[in-house]
Amino acid sequence: MNFDLTQEQKAIREAARRFADTEIVPFARKNDEEGRFPHETVKKMGELGYLAGPLPVEYGGSGMDYIAYAILTEEIGRACSSMRTVLSVHSSLVSQTINKWATETQKREILPKMATGEWIGCFGLTEPDAGSDAASLRTRAVKSGKDWVLNGSKMWISNGGISRLALIFAQTDPGKKHKGLAAFMVDTKTPGFSAKEIHGKLGLKAASTSELVLEDVKVPDSMRLGQVGDGFKVAMSAIDNGRYSVAAGCVGICQGSLEAAISYAKERTQFGKPIASFQLVQALIAEIGLDTEAARLLVWRAGHVKNTGSKSTIETSMAKYYASEAAIRCANRAIQVHGGYGYSNEYPVERYLRDARVATLYEGTSQIQQLILGHHYTGIRAFV
Repeated sequence: MNFDLTQEQKAIREAARRFADTEIVPFARKNDEEGRFPHETVKKMGELGYLAGPLPVEYGGSGMDYIAYAILTEEIGRACSSMRTVLSVHSSLVSQTINKWATETQKREILPKMATGEWIGCFGLTEPDAGSDAASLRTRAVKSGKDWVLNGSKMWISNGGISRLALIFAQTDPGKKHKGLAAFMVDTKTPGFSAKEIHGKLGLKAASTSELVLEDVKVPDSMRLGQVGDGFKVAMSAIDNGRYSVAAGCVGICQGSLEAAISYAKERTQFGKPIASFQLVQALIAEIGLDTEAARLLVWRAGHVKNTGSKSTIETSMAKYYASEAAIRCANRAIQVHGGYGYSNEYPVERYLRDARVATLYEGTSQIQQLILGHHYTGIRAFV
């Protein structure tokens, strides 16, 4: 692996940072306070091709390699994790999954709309009683002529309230368990489909998080993604992509924490000296910096494997596990550097900590990542 960025990757980093600093950072605090979803920012991201990410150019995508995509996601995550969530779910979980599993006709019909942000996507896997155990989904899909009729509910769905396309996973035959699952691309304007916003979240307050309800929602068979029974494989391949962008976004939280801690430590004086000169403050900053670099390298290694077209489940799981836990550590240390001010929203570090917490839960909890890695190293599947 070559650790030197290409000119294109450097250009993407510079452009993404400028965009984040001018279009996201100035409004992130207020959006968080008000729980406001910034539609105008997402529109601009679409216009710049940031929502197109690694999608092939022939479908309107930006054709980014996965290192470049990680860099973009990191910069957006550094500015605001709510906006990074929009990017991750829309691009990684939905668009890339459609690109992998859809027919050519489906791709040419749907992906150009996704690439520009005309349509925003959400990923409907988690249910009120099914999180890590994806094979136990209760949402049902029953064939009716040339249509499928979907009934059920989904919970904690990012982008759920603002999406036009929902990737919904449903059980066609409960007796087959995970082998009976199927994936459907559902237009959210279809009668019987509704979304209810979830409020009172610890973090990601400027992101749309919803409960989805499907009541006799008719979906044409032409909008089925993959074959009946492929749903579990479709979901797992999507989550591989989702974990990658979550990990990259967490590197952004780490980097933001590092920059905030350094800036504050240099301007804050105690005992006649900037606190950056105190050894224990330097130790905190050193730990933030080390976690940031380690997390970034794990993400880039996973990106390198993805660029080769090889299976990247282990590398992605490792990056997601380390980066999400590191983001919490980095934000917490940055708050410590800021002292009492870090406990208020006058500085962004308290928001970094709140936003980082969910990253250890979605796209597979940290404990699920431990099971994946433990099985990889020992060859023994853990008893659960």
